[in-house]
Amino acid sequence: MAYPLFSDEYFMNEALKEAQNAFEQDEVPVGAVVVSNNRVIARGHNMTEQLGDVTAHAEMIALTSAANFLGAKYLNDCALFVTLEPCLMCASAYKWAQLGRLVFGASDDKAGYHIVEAPVLHPKTEIKFGVLEKECGDLLKAFFRGKRM
Repeated sequence: MAYPLFSDEYFMNEALKEAQNAFEQDEVPVGAVVVSNNRVIARGHNMTEQLGDVTAHAEMIALTSAANFLGAKYLNDCALFVTLEPCLMCASAYKWAQLGRLVFGASDDKAGYHIVEAPVLHPKTEIKFGVLEKECGDLLKAFFRGKRM
């Protein structure tokens, strides 16, 4: 499906492409892209199984790649689009990176950062959720349905 250029849906669709890559590699299908000035500067998908590293979440890979691309540790002028609500580890990393904007698709009622009452993200981080929520959730459901068979 085509989305308006540079819209939240457009960039979330790019994150979904990364999630599909993870799915095809038998990783939990979560994908992320970092955007600066309407340009994707970094991509990532879950690689915890492939790397044997519990911290190899899509967002962590994308954040590291974005910092390397920019030559800076702060991402306050960047937006992160991720297909699943971030866990506490990833949300804490966004705080330290001073992420400008977070956009996520599907909510994670079991392990998402919202399960704690204390603020986790940087106070200046803008948040938007539910972008392509159905598409993001459907990919995750398909993956776990396949695991249960």
